[in-house]
Amino acid sequence: MNSTPKKDDIVTLDITEINNLGSGVGKLDDGMVVFVSGAVTGDTVKVKIIKAAKNFCVGKIEEIISPSPYREDGFCSAPNSCGGCVYRHVTREHELEMKKNYVEHSFIKAGLPDIKVNDVLTAGKRSGYRNKAQYPLTQTKNGVRAGFYAAKTHNIIPSETCSLSPDFFSEIVKVFCEFATEKKISVYDEKSRKGLLRHLYLRSAFGTGEIMVCAVINGDALSFSDELTALLTEKFPGIKSIQINVNKKNTNVVLGEKFDVIYGDPYITDLLCGKKFRISAGSFYQVNHDGAELLYETAARLADLSGGETLLDLYCGAGTIGLSMSDKVGRLVGIEIVPEAVERARENAALNGVTNAEFFCADASSAEELLAGAGKDFTPDVVILDPPRKGSTPELIRYIAKLGIKKVVYISCDPDTLARDCVTFRENGYTIGDVTPVDMFPATGHVETVCLLSKLNAKQHIEINLDMDELDLTDAEKKATYQEIKDYVLEHSGLKVSSLYIAQVKQKCGIIERENYNKPKSEDAKQPQCPPDKEKAIKEALTHFGMI
Repeated sequence: MNSTPKKDDIVTLDITEINNLGSGVGKLDDGMVVFVSGAVTGDTVKVKIIKAAKNFCVGKIEEIISPSPYREDGFCSAPNSCGGCVYRHVTREHELEMKKNYVEHSFIKAGLPDIKVNDVLTAGKRSGYRNKAQYPLTQTKNGVRAGFYAAKTHNIIPSETCSLSPDFFSEIVKVFCEFATEKKISVYDEKSRKGLLRHLYLRSAFGTGEIMVCAVINGDALSFSDELTALLTEKFPGIKSIQINVNKKNTNVVLGEKFDVIYGDPYITDLLCGKKFRISAGSFYQVNHDGAELLYETAARLADLSGGETLLDLYCGAGTIGLSMSDKVGRLVGIEIVPEAVERARENAALNGVTNAEFFCADASSAEELLAGAGKDFTPDVVILDPPRKGSTPELIRYIAKLGIKKVVYISCDPDTLARDCVTFRENGYTIGDVTPVDMFPATGHVETVCLLSKLNAKQHIEINLDMDELDLTDAEKKATYQEIKDYVLEHSGLKVSSLYIAQVKQKCGIIERENYNKPKSEDAKQPQCPPDKEKAIKEALTHFGMI
């Protein structure tokens, strides 16, 4: 198809890759990119165009003509359109490979192609790992149902099952919905803003087996709450907390500000990395227990603590990361901007008998506020940096460098912002160690990453990294190294090119190469010649770097 496709056109595509949103990517004959949800790298599919924009199209699979060897259906019984586990159709091995490639490409885009990305670490469990779930409630002809929002919509898909959550979550949801149906408890309607039930919110502590149930309502009280409490605690003895969350606002935010405990405690208690942590309904806590232990253990290994250091835990939340390492340091200082989280961190320290920890409420991204509570002369030996998805700030990174902090362990939930911040760390005198992805969210497009940044001591240490192929360059060659050209070609065309091919194209373009660089070892030896598609890609790279 050479003309731009229109909506409802049917096209046949070879899928060449999957993005981190779970959409397969294919190209039409004219080069137009088509994104296809549920398509897998290596699939050949018949696709119906459902959106035709100027520079791309979105399609829906009509038929899988030839399935990919990486395709693996049957992971989840919930409808495809729920939008949760976007890699549900992909083999586990290919999923981990894609996540490693995603991290690698983030660093290449940031101008750090030299950084090594390790294989993805995984705790081994792909399903049933989530310890938290939020179910929107809806009224159907068969009664009250829970479900999930369809991708990029507010349309509720009724389904009590989710492969990412434990089976007992589905059982609790079913009992709750049957009770609400029997008692004729109304469900909130967004258009009329009438009705009571909005969401059912569940949390579980995998380390202890404790469960929290929270009903989000458009009102001040839940009808028949005593009967509901008796029913749930009889059927599920692990329930230690039942709460009502009041949310009367016309908003997409699930939880309101007010929680009323109608049974048990306002929290449940988990065991993580040998420490106890209280989890309140509104507090942040990693959704993958085993994955969190793996991530924190990896961070501790990189920090290489010997017992006497002062550790600064920035964006510390409820203190889980720092407290998991408190036995290995002389002093722990945590900084967090949310007052409630700081209180939880102090409670968690007391709960575990940790006496060498202090937590302060301040903006960890602000150099001025950073150490206000810890004292003017406070200089940590090691920093744990775990910022939100938007990453850290240049101000904070420069301040860390100014303090001369030798080791920074950076934990990130977004490889793009991690790579961006690593550029700033390098500009401020830090070397970047290997980057290790950790699969905290199997079957989804998300991946956590962790790396060590080490401060160079200019008086004692000068790091020189020379590639013999880059010595004795002409003025034109100095504008870009061979590795930079290779990385540019790989990123923009998906092709891998050799130094030999680059040298051949340079000669064609009149860029003088040093003697014998690309000559065969003997006069009658035959050399492979650069293919036309790679020659075109190399010329584009040379143009980008101003060499032709």
